[in-house]
Amino acid sequence: MGESIVVTSGKGGVGKTTTSANIGTALASMGNKVVIVDGDTGLRNLDVLMGLENRIVFTLLDVIEKRCRLKQALIKDKRLSNLYLLPTAQTRDKEDVKVEHMLNIINDLKEDFDYVIIDCPAGIERGFESSIVGADRALVVVNPEVTSVRDSDRVIGKLDSKGIEDHQLVVNRLNYEMTKKGEMLGIDDIIDSLAIKLIGVVPDDRSITVSTNKGEPIVLDDKAASGKAFRNIAKRITGEKVPIMDFSNNNNHGFLKSFKRLLGLN
Repeated sequence: MGESIVVTSGKGGVGKTTTSANIGTALASMGNKVVIVDGDTGLRNLDVLMGLENRIVFTLLDVIEKRCRLKQALIKDKRLSNLYLLPTAQTRDKEDVKVEHMLNIINDLKEDFDYVIIDCPAGIERGFESSIVGADRALVVVNPEVTSVRDSDRVIGKLDSKGIEDHQLVVNRLNYEMTKKGEMLGIDDIIDSLAIKLIGVVPDDRSITVSTNKGEPIVLDDKAASGKAFRNIAKRITGEKVPIMDFSNNNNHGFLKSFKRLLGLN
């Protein structure tokens, strides 16, 4: 029986879908059998980020409405034979995916996969409950901005109320120089506000935009700092203790010490 992990956020545009694609790809590159489920019906983007948009024949809705079997809707990745995508429909509404339908699908996938990564719609409105219903744990993606942190606090409360108490934080698009100048929220500020465990930080990286346009997850780029950050998060998901990346150019030990303390790696 595999593990299901929902990737969620308090607001849109924080990099939740990018996080889902890259963590799923990283887990697969480590030898795990992985499926990434697009839970954002009506606004699907995972297929584009993974370069699989031209391979879609059936979707999540086709499975629910019994026009195909679950295995027929799964799309095998072009690069990794143990990585799959379950796309959703672009022209349907989130209300078309009922909680009980999603629960059955996630449970079926857990029988065949080591990890089921669920890309959840942003916020706690339409589609949220159906996307989290089958999750064993959650990753909450937040940007170092006040509005993103505040909205994520609501999501964490909602996760708790639904019985998903195993949740961890991914801070995305951290700009070290802005943080050092006090122009962006720091890691300590975010953790103090949300009071959940940190699993990783992804630096602001322009190469993610290039990789997205190419349909190639950044974790496949050995030179990209953000790719390494996503790979490290995937390793932590599996329980591996991973040294912290140095996000500064001047080896700021104070920042790294604080970061290690928050991750429990001291």
